[in-house]
Amino acid sequence: MKWLWLISLILFVGLQYRLWVGEGSLAHVAELKQDISSQQSENEKLLERNRVLTAEVIELKQGLETIEERARHELGMVKEGETLFQLSGND
Repeated sequence: MKWLWLISLILFVGLQYRLWVGEGSLAHVAELKQDISSQQSENEKLLERNRVLTAEVIELKQGLETIEERARHELGMVKEGETLFQLSGND
């Protein structure tokens, strides 16, 4: 009878060790869940960025207005016949 209790105790301790320590433990599972949550958040940010870039590509393919706007703001270009007025912030 003592052997049965001893074997049961060893099995119980072994299972508890596996539950609390090492791979597959509660702490490890919680860490993995946190990693998944962080990755899902990052994925959503990247999906939104991709949607914006896709919309921008479609705009660039369909109209010249976007190209003109970028040329004006990013390259400082002006259309033929336009006059550029530059205002300074100093009063």
